[in-house]
Amino acid sequence: MKKIHFKKPDIKGKIARLRHLSREHINNNLKKRKERRQRILEERKNSAFSRKMAPVYKWMNIFSLPLHAVWAMVINLIIESISRHSVFAAWNYMVETPLVFLYNAFMIFVTFSIVYLFRRRVFVRILISVFWLMLGVVNGAMLLKRVTPFNAQDLKALTEGLSLFTNYFAVYELIIMAVGVVAVIIWVIAMWRRGGQYQGKMHRWLALAGVGICCGAYVVLTNLAVDHRVVSTYFGNIAFAYEDYGLPYCFSASLFNTGIDKPNGYSEETIDEINKDGTLTKSETSLKEGEMPNIIFVQLESFFDPTEVEFYQLSKDPIPFLRSLFNEYSTGYFKVPSVGAGTANTEFEVLTGMNMRYFGPGEYPFKTKLKTEVCESAATALSALGYGTHGIHNNGGNFYSRARVYNNTGFDTFTSKEFMNILQTTPNNWSKDDILVEHIMDALDSDEQQDFVFTISVQGHGDYPTEKVIENPEITVSGMEDEGKQNAWEYYVNQIYEMDQFARHLVEEVEKRDEPSVIVFYGDHLPTMGLEAKDLKSRYLYNTNYVIWDNIGLEKEDRNIPSYQIMADVFERLGIHSGTVFNYHQQRRQTEDYLKDLELLQYDILYGEQYVYDGNPPITEGHMRMGVKDVTLNNIVPQPGEENSYSLYGENMTRNSKIFVNGEQQESKFLNNTHVVLNDCALEDGDIITVIQMGSSSTVFATSQKYVYQNGTLTLAPEEEQDEPAKNWVEAFEGTSDEE
Repeated sequence: MKKIHFKKPDIKGKIARLRHLSREHINNNLKKRKERRQRILEERKNSAFSRKMAPVYKWMNIFSLPLHAVWAMVINLIIESISRHSVFAAWNYMVETPLVFLYNAFMIFVTFSIVYLFRRRVFVRILISVFWLMLGVVNGAMLLKRVTPFNAQDLKALTEGLSLFTNYFAVYELIIMAVGVVAVIIWVIAMWRRGGQYQGKMHRWLALAGVGICCGAYVVLTNLAVDHRVVSTYFGNIAFAYEDYGLPYCFSASLFNTGIDKPNGYSEETIDEINKDGTLTKSETSLKEGEMPNIIFVQLESFFDPTEVEFYQLSKDPIPFLRSLFNEYSTGYFKVPSVGAGTANTEFEVLTGMNMRYFGPGEYPFKTKLKTEVCESAATALSALGYGTHGIHNNGGNFYSRARVYNNTGFDTFTSKEFMNILQTTPNNWSKDDILVEHIMDALDSDEQQDFVFTISVQGHGDYPTEKVIENPEITVSGMEDEGKQNAWEYYVNQIYEMDQFARHLVEEVEKRDEPSVIVFYGDHLPTMGLEAKDLKSRYLYNTNYVIWDNIGLEKEDRNIPSYQIMADVFERLGIHSGTVFNYHQQRRQTEDYLKDLELLQYDILYGEQYVYDGNPPITEGHMRMGVKDVTLNNIVPQPGEENSYSLYGENMTRNSKIFVNGEQQESKFLNNTHVVLNDCALEDGDIITVIQMGSSSTVFATSQKYVYQNGTLTLAPEEEQDEPAKNWVEAFEGTSDEE
């Protein structure tokens, strides 16, 4: 067999030639490349195929505008077919709401107007088409896995969303998506070279004027569409809005229509009138010092009473404990701002008392305003009365920017999953909620005063598997013809059953403390099950359930309540009058201009001049720490028979505890909360060892004190070598990355 010989690359020769390159050589090379490119273009221009297509290209250029219009309608139909997972559904949308369809097609048409600014018009047309089609594909893929469609706020949490891909997509699905993206990129790059160039005279100023006219026409058309109710600027439910008003409009609305627009009549005088001589900014209570209860809010992920659904039968009641609370304590429907998703928006309404109705469509204030700026909340309201304030969540601290948001809303501590040893997870890898009980107790034990504990659960989170994943379910579901749908409901109902057990465990533990306490359980939104209003006893998709347990003898008062009023309602029952917005609800809930003035107040606090505070805002900066227990080290032991391997012993370590030696992360293995193995690390006397609680994207949430390795033992480094305490965790670790 003939051997194959590879020529050894002349690297030294190439380097030498580069060193001796002159400007003349470079210019000559560029000239040759330009001539070669021109020659290739001429060959393509004069090829048999080009000559044959020349008349076609001529007529396409002449009629490019009507062709753009037709192509815009075709693209609109395609992306709606992908988003709705049905060509027939997209066709019905086009036929039944032609004005909406044409409005969205016109938006796409406007984007095609920019092609006249470039010679590579075919390539630009391809780029614009790929953009719209990819938008449809992404939206369709997200709607397969969750109820909430793709919106501009998802772009701001891109890395956050990527970290959850394994929860939503199987490995083979991720591979298919990756291959598809790479294939599209390669094709687009190829079309850059093969797409050809416009050979006629360029009239860029005329083209620019045309783009301006198209954009102006779109603005005018949008105003007309809003005025004539073809589209809407308020999305009560973003998923339904996408179905009613189309993907292009809804996505662009979520991109450009954010925050709260300045309301008519906003002025210092108007806010002073609403405030009524400072009555809104007072902080007071009728309770005596020993009567002030612990206040615990528990937001249950995707929770509602499953017996509200009318199209199936359950083998037994999935919420026996909460049902008993419904019968004995204050309860009712809980009106939330979203369906199927949007946990953070219900959370925002409960914490701040603000109404999501006044924000732009598809906005998450946690991802925008509250991520970077301070805002008063239930935490600041209760801190003013001497409460310790704690946030707890059995998911990542970066998700929905919660760590930053909780710092900016006045919490003392925030315990996320990075500070928990989660041993039990659901089949789709969400933490089970019972882990929250011990951390709520830790929060209550962390100080001497009464405490406000705001807890966000995650066990009920979708996606709900359509295959049978629970072998012996506690509760079975029957009555549905679709086996996959029945499996999904059976999975969900059994998670709700376990969440009910978690609620029982929490109440029992709180009762053991023999302290005045109030616990509010509520659901953040309906599950991602494609429910319709006709499927529910309440005939309303924005209703979950709430109940207020207490051991202080509160009178049972059953009523339906929106999520933005619940905190003010509980405060009022307890004789607490603190927090600007909460005081407003208590004083103005039954008045004629209640909602109108609420919008003015929200705008003033978040986007206006904060006239209501009269120069004394309740919060100017955060002071929060992550976790309530410090990680400590107390011993180090060499691993027998293993070189450069040690057992580190301490307290409060988790799977997110990372070992650093002299500021460099080391390979380690977590065994339990007191034992971590340090591998492949040659320690020397004087080395400094620290433990860092690390979140996603290498976010540093907390760090232990420094320990010195000396003669095979660990000792706490001298106080002067320890880091100075920071005001909050953001200041302490300002240089570290986070999810967003």
